[in-house]
Amino acid sequence: MIHLLGRKTSSNVMKALWVLEELGLAYDRADYGGAFGGTNTAEYRAKQPVGLVPVVEEDGFSIFESNAILRYLCNAHGGERFYPAEPRARGTIDAWLDFQQTVLSGPTSTYFIGLVRTPPEKRDMTAITAAIAQAGDIWAILDDRIAKQGWVAADHFSIADIAFGVHVHRWFSLDMPGKRDLPNLRAWYDRLLARPPYGTHCAGPLA
Repeated sequence: MIHLLGRKTSSNVMKALWVLEELGLAYDRADYGGAFGGTNTAEYRAKQPVGLVPVVEEDGFSIFESNAILRYLCNAHGGERFYPAEPRARGTIDAWLDFQQTVLSGPTSTYFIGLVRTPPEKRDMTAITAAIAQAGDIWAILDDRIAKQGWVAADHFSIADIAFGVHVHRWFSLDMPGKRDLPNLRAWYDRLLARPPYGTHCAGPLA
């Protein structure tokens, strides 16, 4: 049995839930992080050294970092259709996985936490507005890429789509000033919504 540690409202936990469902794997999940706590114990920090979520455990092995979890689960459980072994195809997916973490995560967290998890009187609207513009530039790169091949890293669905897909729901769900109109990105989002695991775990009410 695979054990997933992390609250379901975390975008990074959503990635793990989504790939587990796509792979048809049996798993259970326990709430950690946020209001649930549990991430500052010595036991948890031995698995995730800075106390973030998620962590995946399987047969005495544990792994952290959401995109590493995507790779591991595909490698361990026959997910080559989502993460091919061919070096160039895999390298392209890896590049976009890293791009998501290093370029998109920062501004997305700023506007999402600012608009959804921060009371209006405490919001830094200057930072939020700048983050929306920065994220819009990044989504425009995806919009152009998707126009050419339909998906993020290949001409078919891959774990790169999972990495970005958990964030695009927030982009389209929030009423934000200065948000760009990106029709190819919207069409891709609609294709993601047709995948049952995405609708179940990633496209619910924002919290």
